[in-house]
Amino acid sequence: QFLMANKLDTAMWISRLFTVYCSALFVLPLLGLHEAASFYQRALLANALTSALRLHQRLPHFQLSRAFLAQALLEDSCHYLLYSLIFVNSYPVTMSIFPVLLFSLLHAATYTKKVLDARSSNSLPFLRNLLEKLSANQQNILKFIACNEIFLMPATVFMLFSGQGSLLQPFIYYRFLTLRYSSRRNPYCRTLFTELRIVVEHLIMKPSCPVFVRRLCLSSISFISRLAPTVA
Repeated sequence: QFLMANKLDTAMWISRLFTVYCSALFVLPLLGLHEAASFYQRALLANALTSALRLHQRLPHFQLSRAFLAQALLEDSCHYLLYSLIFVNSYPVTMSIFPVLLFSLLHAATYTKKVLDARSSNSLPFLRNLLEKLSANQQNILKFIACNEIFLMPATVFMLFSGQGSLLQPFIYYRFLTLRYSSRRNPYCRTLFTELRIVVEHLIMKPSCPVFVRRLCLSSISFISRLAPTVA
């Protein structure tokens, strides 16, 4: 009854579980490397479906207008719909599947607890214990996802020069990264950029750091800072 009363949430729960399943079979290619590539695409397609459903839930009344598009781009679900479309037809990259896998796992775990509560307050204690541990580590998982989002930017450039990516991919991914940096709901991308900058500046200011390395790092920090969007 609980599942039927929340059909859209249940559909997203199922699609997230399927995303976790496909992502796991890509990361751990138990069925062979050829099958792993197909599971990579299935995971991203399932994530795109989940993101589209979530976006519909957040903005139920679609309008073909600039204002609606601007509002949609503020939603995290729209960001990951774009993310899935960027990588679904590209060369499989293990780093790109981790944000999809972990976000799906966190959201699926949250809804699974609701399903268990609807069934019985004491049902499946072992599973509840696992879900509680996952919830306790949520902040570290979100930071790891943000770290993946950041380091995928140079990875897309490397893929371009190695012949495994398209010319447009780094530019479209840069747009995705600016959306994540400006996210209202998830500040971890901004936080990681700040933390990485502090760590790098601390390291290069040590006397043992060569001058040319210090200058290169400072120039890189200045360049990246200029590319960062303004956050209200």
